Formats: sequence, structure tokens, C-alpha cells
Amino acid sequence: MNPSAPAAGIATTATLTAAQAAIAASRQAGSDPAAPPGAGTPPATLADTLARLRAAWQAGKPGFAQRRDDLLRLREALKRRLPEMADAVSADFGHRSRHESLVADGMTVLNEIDHLRRHLRRWMKPRRVGVGWRFWPARAEVRHAPLGVVGVISPWNYPVNLALIPLATAIAAGNHVFLKPSEHTPRTTAFLQSLLAEVFPADRVAVATGGADVAAAFAALPFDHLVFTGSTAVGRKVMAAAAPNLTPLTLELGGKSPAIVCADMPLERAAARLATGKWFNGGQTCIAPDYVLLVGDAARRDALVEALRAEVAARYGELRDPADYTRIINDAQFARLDGYLDDARARGLQVLALAPAHDRAQRLFAPTLVLEPGDDAAVMQEEIFGPILPVRSVASLEAAIAEVNARDRPLALYPFSHDRASVERILRETLAGGVTVNDSLLHFGISALPFGGVGPSGMGAYHGRAGFDAMGKPLPILWQPRRAGSDLLKPPYAKVARFIDFLVR
Repeated sequence: MNPSAPAAGIATTATLTAAQAAIAASRQAGSDPAAPPGAGTPPATLADTLARLRAAWQAGKPGFAQRRDDLLRLREALKRRLPEMADAVSADFGHRSRHESLVADGMTVLNEIDHLRRHLRRWMKPRRVGVGWRFWPARAEVRHAPLGVVGVISPWNYPVNLALIPLATAIAAGNHVFLKPSEHTPRTTAFLQSLLAEVFPADRVAVATGGADVAAAFAALPFDHLVFTGSTAVGRKVMAAAAPNLTPLTLELGGKSPAIVCADMPLERAAARLATGKWFNGGQTCIAPDYVLLVGDAARRDALVEALRAEVAARYGELRDPADYTRIINDAQFARLDGYLDDARARGLQVLALAPAHDRAQRLFAPTLVLEPGDDAAVMQEEIFGPILPVRSVASLEAAIAEVNARDRPLALYPFSHDRASVERILRETLAGGVTVNDSLLHFGISALPFGGVGPSGMGAYHGRAGFDAMGKPLPILWQPRRAGSDLLKPPYAKVARFIDFLVR
């Protein structure tokens, strides 16, 4: 999800073009693991904090009333402090659209908390299940049992949303929580610390701060469940760190999420919805459309380009005073994105900036298209995580599906077509973590839909009931009455042979 982390197995610079080498260098410079340790929580104290949280949980496991009250107080505190939240996030980004913060880091969290509170009583209620005639007169049920302490490692791109949604879900499931936010958003981290200290006692929710050394030690703690949101490369490291403890994981990763624009789709409508998905938050979204496969010829591709150009002009003008356009998070990420464009130009590809402003000092990166890149181009090798959109034309829907299936399964997939048969074919012949048809991003905001990837794009899911179940244990219980058929199942079996024959009929 977050390409600020270095990719495993990245090629050596001796085998790369100069532009590719610059990309690799900037990735390392901006990576979480390579970042120098900053002032924060001493790694040696993390185990003691976890022990304190676990002891408090054992002493008083949260019941329905406490969970519901915790969620309500978290909601009220966040709602009251939304302006402060937006200011903190904007300061971390250099500038972030206030309205984007209110929607992406405010509305989504409030909506999720509302959903959790609305359904909590029903989800906690034991569920009767049948035992079948062979086990009669026993009865059985499944209860939701909380796990203990859930660890949450959250990224910088949606620093409130991706911290508080898993945290709220863990609280709803009856756990205590230990949170490690990204060091790349220190002002937002300070806001989260203050917010959570206002809502929760220190032995119910704790926050660890700091750089890569803290994150590495945090991932190695023996949590009862660990939620990580970030890049596939760092996800592998988190999984390796958790393995000695056999810590259950939810990994929300990323990858190259494609949009398939079918031949029947009106291009103006597709362009409007692609523009929202791609340039919201300056493209720094794990489920942003990463590239477009357009079914059609060069003329249709050029028409889509003009429609996208018109969308940028209507939304942002020439980016001279772009209050509604979010900046790139830091200099290393800006250099990484510039490196993709340098690589594209070095390959002779057509690179189209859709607005004239491009300011490294402000980290203002213009919405940009790269036309017809090959698989060897840097923009097609890794998740872009910025406002660059590759557009490739394909001869048929079959060819588009083949291209999607030739890559790792993505975190999101966006079919654009009003022909139901075409959409159903895409859904049937591909697999992604989630799908929005004829739009982008929106499936993330639906609390009743599980959010999670497949393979390199993730493991497990959360949001709504999926997260509640993942952060607890479905506890199976069989109740046996005083007299039961199992009393007969003992040697010498010859005495009960006819009874066993009846059971296996």
C-alpha cells in the first residue's frame, strides 16, 4: 500500500538506467525501514507496555456496555476535534485539502464507528448451530471471544483513517489496543496520542512512536493479533517478525490496481470517476486506479486523454493556488515520482502533464499521464502511489483481462461498462481484493463490505463484521446433557456394533 518502503529483491543499479537508479535511491531514502531512528518510544519499553495492556485486559475483559461506551466517546471526541485533525494532517503533508481530510479521515471513521455500534449487540450474541441427528441430544453454539491485545501499525497516507478504523474494530471486538502510527506524519501522531488519551485509560489503549527501530521491535511483539497497513515489501518483513510468535495477521498491502474501460463506456463519465479516484489525496491512495486499460484504438485513447485533461482543468485549474490539491508527503516521495517520469521519457514514452504547475519546493506534483508504457517501464513495475496515471489501449476485453491476470492480484479492480455481461466476465475471470463497478475507491467506505487483499495485495480483511470476526475467536461450544449416546461408545465395541452400524449408515 505504501511504496515508501524498499521492495524486496530490487535490481542493482548496475542493471538499471540512470532514471531507474534514481528511483531506487529515492525509495531507500524515503523508506520506513531506512529512516533514521527518531525521538520516540524506546524499543526496550514496548514489551512492558504490552504486558500492562494484557494484564488489564485479563483483569477486566470489556463487556458490551464498555465497548459501546468506548466507541461513543471515541466518536464524540473525534467529531469535536475534526478541525484540529485536518490541520495536523495538512501540516504533515505540507498542504492537504481540508475537505479531503474531512471525508477520508473523518467521515470514514465516524461511519465505521456508527456501523460497529449499530450491530455490536447482535454480533456479540451467541449463535446456535445444529449438531445433526448423530449427536442428538447435544446442542451447540458459537460465541465471539475477544483475543486480548491487538497491535495496529498504520501508514502515513490516511493517517487517521487507517489507525482508528482497525483500532475501533478491535475495541468493538473486546480487545485492548497498542497502536504504532507512521513516523512520517508526526503532527497527526501527536493528535492521535492526545485524542486517544482523552478517550481511553492508558491500560486500554497505548501509542508507540518512533522510526524503523520502533516499528521493527513492535512487529516482533507477541500480540494476540496484528494489523499492518503498508507496502507488500514491508508486509513480508512484518510477517517474518510475527512468525516466531505465530501472531495472527491482517495485512493490508497494495499493488497495481487496474481500471478497465470497456468499449461501451462513455469516456467523459469514465474520466470524471477516474480523476476522483486517481487524484484524490494527490494519488497517495493504496486503492487508487494505478493504470488504465482502455478497450479501443488510439483515437479513443486520445479522447480519454482530453476528457481527463478537462477534468483536471475543471477541478484544479492550472494549480496556481491549489487549495483542493494535496501535496506529496515528503521530498523522497516526490523524487521517486519524478524518477518514474524520467524513466518514461528516457524510453521515448509520451508524458503529458495535465496542468502546468510542478513545484518541487512545494512538493506540488501535477496530474500526469504516461501513454502506452510497456511492462518494462518503471511506472508499470511497481505501485505508483502518486498522481501519475499510465494509459494503455488494448484491442479487446479479452486482452485487458489477460493483462490483469498476468500480474499479481491487485488490492482493487475498477471495471467501467454499462454492459452487464462485460462486467460479469471481468468479475468471473479475474480476482482482486475489492471491486467498484463504474467508479473508484468507494467500496472502501462501505462498512458492510470486507476490505482486504489477495496474496501480495494482502491477507485477511477488516471493516464491519469481517474485522470484528478477525479480531476475535469464534469459539465453538458443545453442550452435552446428562445422558448421551456417546456414553455407549466404549470398548468392548462388540456390544454396541449395531449402534455403530446405525451411526455410519
